[in-house]
Amino acid sequence: MKENVQSTLGKFKMEKSPYMHRLRWHSPIVKLTFWSFVFLGLILVFFFRSPSTSSPLGSDVSRRSLSTNSWGGPAWEKRVRSSAKVRSRNGISVLVTGAAGFVGTHVSAALKRRGDGVLGLDNFNDYYDPTLKRARQALLERSGVYIVEGDINDKALLEKLFEVVAFTHVMHLAAQAGVRYAMVNPGSYIHSNIAGFVSLLEVCKSANPQPAIVWASSSSVYGLNTKVPFSEKDRTDQPASLYAATKKAGEEIAHTYNHIYGLSLTGLRFFTVYGPWGRPDMAYFFFTKDILKGKSIQIFEAANHGTVARDFTYIDDIVKGCLASLDTAEKSTGSGGKKKGPAQLRVFNLGNTSPVPVTNLVNILERLLKVKAKKSIMKLPRNGDVQFTHANISSARRELGYKPSTDLQTGLKKFVKWYLSYYGEGKKSAK
Repeated sequence: MKENVQSTLGKFKMEKSPYMHRLRWHSPIVKLTFWSFVFLGLILVFFFRSPSTSSPLGSDVSRRSLSTNSWGGPAWEKRVRSSAKVRSRNGISVLVTGAAGFVGTHVSAALKRRGDGVLGLDNFNDYYDPTLKRARQALLERSGVYIVEGDINDKALLEKLFEVVAFTHVMHLAAQAGVRYAMVNPGSYIHSNIAGFVSLLEVCKSANPQPAIVWASSSSVYGLNTKVPFSEKDRTDQPASLYAATKKAGEEIAHTYNHIYGLSLTGLRFFTVYGPWGRPDMAYFFFTKDILKGKSIQIFEAANHGTVARDFTYIDDIVKGCLASLDTAEKSTGSGGKKKGPAQLRVFNLGNTSPVPVTNLVNILERLLKVKAKKSIMKLPRNGDVQFTHANISSARRELGYKPSTDLQTGLKKFVKWYLSYYGEGKKSAK
């Protein structure tokens, strides 16, 4: 599937006309211009606002996201080359950003198992417990994957990595995740999801050869869309959260770099990924923790006692979709920052196609944990959460051969087994 998702300002008097009224929102050019200015404005606000010691926007972003670790030198370069070395006949060399994250760890391990060269990059921020990220790092290091500690906004580091290794592909998974956290620290989303993505693309477009890029968008881009199941052709101009808006911005930015510089770009809209080594900020994870501790869990319901449901997708299915996207990605067509021909631009839904009410999720966890949950029913807050998600995966099935095969009962059983093992069956609690 290949889907392609500026005006000059001057002083003049605009005459009101029926034509201009019709043009206002129905023209794709006007829509694109509007969104371009919105995204540009977000970036300018982030970069040019004066930092304040009392503001969580300025201080927290730098504390959490900018690495102070040193890099470089012969020994460091040798380690980078060794990790990125291709060990199979038709293997690829992949830079995985966010490699110590949930999806990044699983994708990196899968690539390494099949003989691809893999180098990780992660800043190990403290959005959630860094100890879990370090444990994932140790897991990958045992399989031969080295994770460089650094930030995607560090242009010098990125350029050095591409100088040392001629990556054929980039799997860009580094991002500020979470819908609700945007109300606490909005600047971190601009820093990682917009500025960080642009930083990476700037280095990739100047690389020779340019790599093909697969990156994580999100099902959150569908926002307030009520048409189900969600299709890649549906509107995505009604984000319900800042997180969703930054991922939507990413898709527009991807289109721009594809159009101007010939970068091959594939965006993946993940639907509620879960499984072993998962993220502690996800409901299935903290429900498990709180049920075991005997704490009450909050279960949201929509207006008029409406059901809240998610298209829960097991991590192994997501990994298969990621690898298939890398394997079918065409080469970028630019060289030295100049486009030489049309390049591939794609976006796919990666979901399970079977939305499950959150109440059913809790029931399954109760059976697996053999503990009755203390439940508190609450109205769905207006903080970016949506009532339901449901993926149409016909495009991914056709183009990638994507076929999710893990139901929620099976996937949660594997997660609970890992959780009890990792946290010592309640003896060591999750933070």
